[in-house]
Amino acid sequence: MNKNIRLLGLGAGVRLFGASMVYPYISLYLKNVTGIGYAEIGALILLVSIFPLVVAPFGGMVADRVGRRRVFLLSLGGEAAAVLLMAASMDQNSIPGVLAGGALAGVAGAVAGPAISAYVADMAPQLSERTLAYTWVRIGFNAGFTVGVALGGSLIGFLGFPSTGFLASGILAVATLFLFATLDPSPYDIGRVTAKSTMADSAPSRPGSMIGSFRVLGKDRTFLVLCLAGLFSSLVYGHWSTTFPLFSNTVLFVSYGVLGIALALNGAMVVFLQNPMTRMMRGRMHTYSAIVAIVLMGASFLALGGISLVSGAAVAAVFTFVVILTLGENFGAIPSMTLPSNVAPATEIGSYNGVFNLMGGIGSSLSPLVGGLVLSAVSNPLLIWVILAVPCIPALLLFQWVGGRIPAEANRV
Repeated sequence: MNKNIRLLGLGAGVRLFGASMVYPYISLYLKNVTGIGYAEIGALILLVSIFPLVVAPFGGMVADRVGRRRVFLLSLGGEAAAVLLMAASMDQNSIPGVLAGGALAGVAGAVAGPAISAYVADMAPQLSERTLAYTWVRIGFNAGFTVGVALGGSLIGFLGFPSTGFLASGILAVATLFLFATLDPSPYDIGRVTAKSTMADSAPSRPGSMIGSFRVLGKDRTFLVLCLAGLFSSLVYGHWSTTFPLFSNTVLFVSYGVLGIALALNGAMVVFLQNPMTRMMRGRMHTYSAIVAIVLMGASFLALGGISLVSGAAVAAVFTFVVILTLGENFGAIPSMTLPSNVAPATEIGSYNGVFNLMGGIGSSLSPLVGGLVLSAVSNPLLIWVILAVPCIPALLLFQWVGGRIPAEANRV
């Protein structure tokens, strides 16, 4: 495997070590420190997500034109500054400042994500290698998440939200400097610079105009349906980051520390199981892996709601949910990391990843609002999670449709 992929995975681990000390607990900060209600939390998180969603497709297009490495390094530096703003705002009890920091962090992630995906695709041009390359980065990502989320839950309990946020910002800055010092430009970045210096406007390494990119995207019906499937699946999975912590802490009364361990279990399962699960799927279709993922995510929702009805089984419900959901997440990560790059034209990989991330972002941004409204209106735990699992149905149907239309080579893990 290319050494830059390994370094990127290591840097992603350091980055997520810092980010996961804060991000998974924002909804709990809003609920437990500021006293904001469930529905209002969902509405605020949706509001904060609007600007990152608008930026997402353009982030991918900028990466195709400015360069993958340059774009994601600048974005990750911006993320560190945004988390610093969030921590300072928590210290001053400024809800607008916390929301502004969250919005800026979201913009940074929306721009960095497509650039990182395109960078990995550049470094692993063979489709047979690409899925494993994305898997390595995801393992690094979740190794950092595992340690960060467990430590964050404990630190928040002992030090409070602001101090934990300041520490997280420093770790994010270290991750950015590490990647700046170690990563080489991708072949696409080098080709883009070479084409520019030789005035070879017709060089294949250079995309056309942004309007041209939108035209290419608009004509690719199969890809657009794939994006819609991603929206519905993200609407389901998005409850992991907001609705699940709120439900666990404020309905089941699971402590920060126990919740942190449960979230860390998710990361550990990814670290140790993602690679063997990816290899197990080799030769099968990406869309088949997506369908298995959605079935497991729906099952995890039903398990959480059902076990929560049993007196004294709150912790068992939380950990059962995490185990089943993470298995689904691992299967779902295989197509979501790889398919947009596989079906994209060579000069539009960033654009395709940007639009796919946009649609996924819309789904995950709606999750807190939907979850907040359901938590506010429904008291029965099983009914709560049955309602939240409904989008699994259109997601399954759409992935089934797409699976019959993507070229077999691009759809094969």
